[in-house]
Amino acid sequence: MDRRRLVYYLLLNVFVSACVTSAILFWYDRNDRALTQDTIAVAPSGSDGAATAVPIPDSAIEISGVIGAGTLEAEVAVVKFTGEGQLDLAGWQLKDSEGNTFTFPHITLYKNGAVQVHTQTGPDTVIDLHWGAGRPVWQSGEEVRLFDAQGGLRAVYRVP
Repeated sequence: MDRRRLVYYLLLNVFVSACVTSAILFWYDRNDRALTQDTIAVAPSGSDGAATAVPIPDSAIEISGVIGAGTLEAEVAVVKFTGEGQLDLAGWQLKDSEGNTFTFPHITLYKNGAVQVHTQTGPDTVIDLHWGAGRPVWQSGEEVRLFDAQGGLRAVYRVP
């Protein structure tokens, strides 16, 4: 096969790959927007003109995973907000079955935003919080529970 023909095949491959990737992303974006349009909540104003709190649907916040269970340096619980607007996690808590509790500081998640809660000690950032535990917290088969500031259970995740 000569080089000219090889270049044409490579260009054709790049073009087809770009078209397929674009089609998949378009389809995903279109379906994702269709699903979230059904869950938009508008905060009505109170009599004094201030916005009143709108309850967040239970499915709008989730524990999307626990990575590195049983290894202090690798343990991370990931909390994701899929609702509309923003969510202040101040006072929310992650708990395990042994009573270990992590209380969230003032941190705001926006639509499709996530925060990682590392078990070990480290510097907190807007996407990484550190529990400061001296030993691993999560175990395989254990349930991770997320409670809101009022103590209501909002999400449960079983560690694989």
